[in-house]
Amino acid sequence: MAKYSKKAGEKVEKAMHEMKEGKLKSGTGKKVTSKKQAVAIGLSEAREAGAKVPKKKS
Repeated sequence: MAKYSKKAGEKVEKAMHEMKEGKLKSGTGKKVTSKKQAVAIGLSEAREAGAKVPKKKS
């Protein structure tokens, strides 16, 4: 299991909360319904904020 920073965990938690409320949007502006996609968005936001998150697998 990868170790994520506390800040990364908070970003993912916020993204999941928004997804459950129906407010989370993907890059194209469509509503996000997948838990996996919500987690990915949260980790991406954490990366941009400079949190300790492992690199994306390409």
